Amino acid sequence: MSIQDIIEGKKQWRAHVARVKALPPDYRIVYKEMQKYLFKVGPVSLSDGTLLPGIVDFFEEGVAAGKGVLELIGTDVAAFCDDLIKDSPTYADAYREPMSGNSGAAEG
Repeated sequence: MSIQDIIEGKKQWRAHVARVKALPPDYRIVYKEMQKYLFKVGPVSLSDGTLLPGIVDFFEEGVAAGKGVLELIGTDVAAFCDDLIKDSPTYADAYREPMSGNSGAAEG
């Protein structure tokens, strides 16, 4: 990764944060909870840079349509996030796979 890539990544992140700050307060609160949950769960796709901006796109459309954030996602933030990443491998899955392959080694 070159210095230019790092600089560009920081510019993109700052633009993303500015979009989040422009959301109404209830949307910002829910976004922060989703972000916290997704960072904890660790979907591998989070690092490709499309999941969080996609959520902001979805939220901006909801704001434009005059909908409340809970009308869009429901009352269970974790369930909504789990549904978003249900087909995405997580870092936990990646760490679990090598261990599951060795489970029979201790028997004997």
